[in-house]
Amino acid sequence: MAAEVRVDGFPGRAFHGLVDSLSAGTGARFSLLPPENATGNWVKVVQRVPVKIRLEARELGNPATLRAGMSAVVTIRAR
Repeated sequence: MAAEVRVDGFPGRAFHGLVDSLSAGTGARFSLLPPENATGNWVKVVQRVPVKIRLEARELGNPATLRAGMSAVVTIRAR
């Protein structure tokens, strides 16, 4: 699956790559809001799914461009 990565530190620039792997679980249990409140009503929360994306080397340029911990928005194109 194709992926587009937009890093907050590089506005207007998009990095492209392919999904390498998906994790079997989500991070909903670690979110700030629980999935259900005390009254029994369900609260819809964002779930985070760990995904490993292999970026195209030709777009990276300087290897120090991206660093661990940088905020990004990732769009994955699933068919």
